[in-house]
Amino acid sequence: MDLTIALILLQDGILNGAIYALLGLALVLVFLVTRVILIPQGEFVTFGALSLAFLANGRVPGTAALLVLLGVLVCLVEAVSAWRTHQWRGYGRTLVWALCLPVILWALAPRLAGPGVPLLLQVLFSLALVIPMGPMIYRLVYQPVEQASVLVLLIISVAVHFALTGLGLLFFGAEGWRTPALVEGSVQIGPVEWTAQTFAVLGLCAVLITALWLFFSRTLYGRALRATAVNRRGARLVGISTRVAGSLTFTLAAAIGALSGMLIAAITTIYYDTGFLIGLKGFVAAIFGGLVSYPIAAAGALFVGILEAFSSFWASPFKEAIVFTLIIPVLLWRSFGSVQLDEED
Repeated sequence: MDLTIALILLQDGILNGAIYALLGLALVLVFLVTRVILIPQGEFVTFGALSLAFLANGRVPGTAALLVLLGVLVCLVEAVSAWRTHQWRGYGRTLVWALCLPVILWALAPRLAGPGVPLLLQVLFSLALVIPMGPMIYRLVYQPVEQASVLVLLIISVAVHFALTGLGLLFFGAEGWRTPALVEGSVQIGPVEWTAQTFAVLGLCAVLITALWLFFSRTLYGRALRATAVNRRGARLVGISTRVAGSLTFTLAAAIGALSGMLIAAITTIYYDTGFLIGLKGFVAAIFGGLVSYPIAAAGALFVGILEAFSSFWASPFKEAIVFTLIIPVLLWRSFGSVQLDEED
């Protein structure tokens, strides 16, 4: 290995680490607010990337039909809940975002599919298809069991992951896809040529992380999420709805996952089940932060990305095993400083 190869591997590691950092932040956010270890985070990555790939190749993505299906189920569940409690106020709002919006997007999908449509418009439309799935999945799956233990929620997350993976195979097929690069060109830095796509990914990741920091520190909803993360019972006592907080958290997680998939799909082929491995690497990064610290999770993600890149050079058949084996020493290190607390303390 010489300096040029090391710099190329470092470029790949930093690029992948930035993606893992976003997913790690999303996993930490979801766990803090809802106590859910969101195993299906990788499916948002897959759906976002493949939706954009289908639109760019002139095909209607299956997420358009899936969104309508989820919306119908949400409306039915809300109707049953309203009928039981005789509280119909707010049901009209549910019909708008859970039924009318998906039907409109489904009708627009054929018009936005094709190489003649601007890529930025297709990116925004793909985000519009995937992001509503976050709160819909929360309403259908997690909200009815929000008081369950962490272990039960984890088992449910595994079941949701397998269900979404099967739907991904049904709607997208087993073929791999790539998306067009967001930015064309390259920049020569020393002996290594860095692609403009790399700088675009790093820049967008930095913008997203900064936006999340501003959201949590400067906005009312962000502070409500922080309060829910610190003490769920105390948040309910002061009038903060944990259900609204959970829905908003899953919305953010879906947005981060979908955008991450679009960023990485230009440099690697995405299959219907690719998101699982990518999400697991984001989970390893989140474990670095003990599922509570955003900065440590981001630093852990960069370490995971760089380790994966250099492992692919030195021991390519074992690179996945090397990355996932990191969980063992990190958990041991975390266990030495852990303090047993009640869930609501």
